[in-house]
Amino acid sequence: MSALQRASARSLILACGIALAGVFVGLGFVRGRARDRTVTVKGVAEREVRADLAIWPLRVVAVDDDLARAHAALQQSIGRIRTFLVAQGIDTAQVALQDFAVVDANANQYGGAVRSGARFVIHQTVVVRSNDPQRVLTASQRVGELVSAGVVLSSGNEYGGGSGGPNFVYTRLNTLKPSMIAEATARAREAAQQFARDSRSDLDGIRDANQGVFEILPRDQAAGITQESQIVKTVRVVSTVTYLLGS
Repeated sequence: MSALQRASARSLILACGIALAGVFVGLGFVRGRARDRTVTVKGVAEREVRADLAIWPLRVVAVDDDLARAHAALQQSIGRIRTFLVAQGIDTAQVALQDFAVVDANANQYGGAVRSGARFVIHQTVVVRSNDPQRVLTASQRVGELVSAGVVLSSGNEYGGGSGGPNFVYTRLNTLKPSMIAEATARAREAAQQFARDSRSDLDGIRDANQGVFEILPRDQAAGITQESQIVKTVRVVSTVTYLLGS
């Protein structure tokens, strides 16, 4: 074989090698793209639950030109509240007094303005804490009896309420988490399987998953209604799962 023929043969072999390499690279790219075929779905799980703790802040007010009389009136109102709670079947052992404050109107005069009304205003919050939310709810619906007994109440923003009513809390969320996560994940898989059938693909394993955040929502989701004000609530979790799709 002449030198020219040998050179031609080597060129041919090199060209074939380059072509085959291109084919293998192309196949690898196709396989890589195939492995990247995914579908991301969401699964929702919800439970309706009842609060197991009630916190009811009652802000009491007493006014008088004499500080001692104002304080005596405040103590009398607190005594009436305790009597009312006992009559409603609420254990007063967990009742606490908070946020005692005295305002002296004479100390808040500006520019010699003439004071109107009583000189002293005393505030104190009676916090009712109970593991029987239903009793607290019933008692709160009869709060007018306290007013009739001479107890002066004012609404405040204690415990994020703002309406002056009880706040209802659900404390057993951890007991729901395992079953709700399992349900949300199962529903996500159902959605992914439906997508795979519609696209004539096979559903492979999970590439990525996000458990999601548990939310406690009001059962009646209307404007102005908070979950704290409702004794019955909705617990929701949304799980996001990304599945691989086969051919």
